[in-house]
Amino acid sequence: MTGTSNVRSNRRVLLGLTGGVAAYKAAELARRFVKGGADVRVVMTRAACGFITPATMQALTGQPVFTDMWDTRIADGMAHIELSRDRDLILIAPASADFLAKLATGLADDLLSTLCLARSCPLAVAPAMNVEMWNQAATQRNIAQLRADGISIFGPGDGEQACGEMGLGRMLEPAEIHDAVAALLTPGTLSGKRVLITAGPTYEPIDTVRGITNQSSGRMGYAVAQAAVDAGASVTLVTGRTSLPTPAGVVRVDVVTAREMHTAVMARTNECDIFIAVAAVADYHVVDARNHKIKRGDGGMTVELAPNPDILADVASLERPPFCVGFAAETENMRAYAQEKRRKKRVPLIAANLAQEAFGREDNALTLFDDAGEHEIARAPKIVVARRLVEHIASMLGLR
Repeated sequence: MTGTSNVRSNRRVLLGLTGGVAAYKAAELARRFVKGGADVRVVMTRAACGFITPATMQALTGQPVFTDMWDTRIADGMAHIELSRDRDLILIAPASADFLAKLATGLADDLLSTLCLARSCPLAVAPAMNVEMWNQAATQRNIAQLRADGISIFGPGDGEQACGEMGLGRMLEPAEIHDAVAALLTPGTLSGKRVLITAGPTYEPIDTVRGITNQSSGRMGYAVAQAAVDAGASVTLVTGRTSLPTPAGVVRVDVVTAREMHTAVMARTNECDIFIAVAAVADYHVVDARNHKIKRGDGGMTVELAPNPDILADVASLERPPFCVGFAAETENMRAYAQEKRRKKRVPLIAANLAQEAFGREDNALTLFDDAGEHEIARAPKIVVARRLVEHIASMLGLR
């Protein structure tokens, strides 16, 4: 499903380049935008000019490239304001760790960072850095702050890096960034729709300090919530325990157990048009959970479990159900189990993956099952996968 979207010809993008080897990908990204008819203006930091020349970007875009805060080509000397005023989006690709830190703290000490602070349009970044730089607590704090500020994060990808190391930190490929920008700049496919989403793990207490849970991070559900908001929907997110920030514009409802999640969802089904069950919900709960810590004995201990309600099945069986989308996280026989789940629960769409290749990871791959057959969404950062899932849902509903 890669390359199914295009940035419309009337879109105006300010493409910002910061220092990094991945700057060479910005040339192909600019070419894709221009080929689709978009108007591309380029601003480069001094460090970026050490990796790719302004002349290259000017040749690809057909427009002057700006690098200096005091550029005299802007008549009133207000380049940091004027250059972004007619833009639909500022996209920083590559976005270095240093530049992400500037954005997170509001530092403005050059033309590009000042443009971002003085902008009146959306801002997106495509991080690019060494895996250790990406994994540092400071970088992750900055990313969390940017998300909380409503800035779109595209990537990074996982794989071999210029330094020879492996891991997260690669800038997404130009085609992936182009698709993400297209989705971001084409809001409205779910405009006016009310979307209810579940995310994260549930937790079933055994006593006051122990419980049964799973390894879900909640990232996929939160990404779907962000993608739905970007598509113009009104989104409510019912979430188990996670450390993730709430996507901007999303109404968040916190729960702990599967039964609490069931109650929260069923209370809101009359207020939604689309229900997307992403959460990794425990199938069972402890029958006699203790209200004190169980002390260790000399022998074993037996814990009796009882089934939890089936949230997706209960929503799908309503007299007038919303459009229901289920997730199937399997460890084997993914296709067979996912298709059986769709038939059994009578839902129009199931998104399936292998749990061991999704839980706790920044990226994901999905296989979608509907009446038309199977549809693959290739492995990519979860927000990219989420946007493609939302596009598929909109297509099934005849909204695009």
